[in-house]
Amino acid sequence: MKTKHARIGMAAASAAALLAVAGCQGSGTDGKAADKAPKFQSKATAIKALTAAYEKTAEAKSTEVELVMTMPSQLDGGGEVRMAGQMGWDPAAVNMKVWSDVSGGDLSSAEPTTMLMQDDVLYMDAPAAARAEMDGKRWMKIDLGAMADKIAEEGGDPALQKQLTGGLDSMNQQNPAEQIALLLESPNLKHLGSQTLDGEKTQHYKGRLTVKEMLGADDSLDVLDKKDRDELLENIEKGGIEGYDTELWVNEDGYPAKLDMAIKTAQGTMQMTETFTHYSAEQPEIQVPSASETFDMMKMLDELASMGMEDGGLEG
Repeated sequence: MKTKHARIGMAAASAAALLAVAGCQGSGTDGKAADKAPKFQSKATAIKALTAAYEKTAEAKSTEVELVMTMPSQLDGGGEVRMAGQMGWDPAAVNMKVWSDVSGGDLSSAEPTTMLMQDDVLYMDAPAAARAEMDGKRWMKIDLGAMADKIAEEGGDPALQKQLTGGLDSMNQQNPAEQIALLLESPNLKHLGSQTLDGEKTQHYKGRLTVKEMLGADDSLDVLDKKDRDELLENIEKGGIEGYDTELWVNEDGYPAKLDMAIKTAQGTMQMTETFTHYSAEQPEIQVPSASETFDMMKMLDELASMGMEDGGLEG
């Protein structure tokens, strides 16, 4: 019984970690070289341009996105995760394919899974081999809002509670407008000139945030008092995260075309890259699985609690 719970729990933890880290982005310079004799914007002009891009992007409701996350070999052997599909915000909505190979293998040979999210509930399409341990159900259901409420009821970690409320918050942070807002918080924001990406002319910006600056700019952590925020900052710094380098390319329509963040850690640099196309004022249509097709993680957590494991975590 514990092995079954451990395997399903690991899958849920991986999904939650993917959502949490998806609120952060990678670094790279994919695309053609910058135009000759580039004209650089002053910081004031860059702030004005990015503010206009923020306001326009905030009015949109969805975009098509491709996200690639690469982890250094020092972090559990490294590997890569790729996501592609539709993402909506306000409220968060997701319909994406996910390819994952965190063992350093060939991502092109990995079988994709489907991730759906609507109304703060995440659904993961489980591999056929795992469905026997999920009562034969195809989909794993993770109600992030309900999990946050459960943590609050049991007096758990308020930071974790807020993070879970955020398949909301972390997925809403995936809103490209929110990423522009974070970049605007950078004290060393600068314009790097124009650049052509996939035949589209863009303006290229870059900024750096320390961990402390990033936490200060993250509205999703407003629930924490000073003591809890200081403790969270200390724990992150102990984990070896040193800062975030963000790059953004804004197209001529005023929308983000590409967003990168390099997350500097003591174990190496974790890089994430997002490319955006087809912005829309409409939310993506999400066809959520029926109850008969889903394995509810909340029921499993209740079972774990009844076994007296709520404080000890999942055992293998």
